[in-house]
Amino acid sequence: MKKSFTDQLGSLVEIQFPPKRVISLVPSQTELLFDLGLDSEIVGITKFCIHPAEKVKERTKIGGTKKVNLELIRSLQPDLIIGNKEENTKEDIEALQKEFPVWMSDVCTLEQATEMIRQIGDIFDRQPESAYMNHLIQAGFTDLRELAGRYALNKRAAYLIWKDPYMYAGKNTFIDDILRYAGFNNVVKASRYPELSLAELKLLAPEVLFLSSEPYPFREKHKEELQSLLPDTRIALVDGEMFSWYGSRLIRTIEYLFHLQQEFK
Repeated sequence: MKKSFTDQLGSLVEIQFPPKRVISLVPSQTELLFDLGLDSEIVGITKFCIHPAEKVKERTKIGGTKKVNLELIRSLQPDLIIGNKEENTKEDIEALQKEFPVWMSDVCTLEQATEMIRQIGDIFDRQPESAYMNHLIQAGFTDLRELAGRYALNKRAAYLIWKDPYMYAGKNTFIDDILRYAGFNNVVKASRYPELSLAELKLLAPEVLFLSSEPYPFREKHKEELQSLLPDTRIALVDGEMFSWYGSRLIRTIEYLFHLQQEFK
């Protein structure tokens, strides 16, 4: 049976319902598909799809998020490909759309993340499972926001994602929205992922600087280097997956941010 769905970019995608051979081009959405119980349907993933570890190792890797192997994808004969506006390149997606149904997400807020989860549940006829996930996520983040208010937690913060040059999560990013729920006020007001020198950052006077584990793998040595340059800023290494993965990992993110709040309140 054919059925049409509108993706988060507003495109109408006609698919065989429910899909039986799926390729996921985004790590966080790959994890979501597995957590929805779609083990047998997932035939291809990217080399960056690492969760759940015991299942992703058994799937065909079709390249990276920014460069896919079109011939390998053709050989898998997918009836649906799932991508994301930020994670995947426009060129790859347009090439794939000429041959396959491609459903695209566009997630910059928690609300958009839960809407993506709902729509994925509809596409795969997994509405009860996706609804339960969203219940846990929405309830948990509501509690985090209430705790931030109770603790009067409104720390001026910056979130570093890259080195050489230093790049930050700015406005109109999912990370910015997650910081806000946890009680951290992003001092980087530029949109998306701007470059800022350490001198420019110092002028913004963040109370907290988070060093993410991804995409750049910040380590203790980087923390020590930056601390000597920013003596008045509290610097912490954080798990980037907990701030930037917008699928079912958000359920784990709630507990992670709860402990972070306890540390900074």
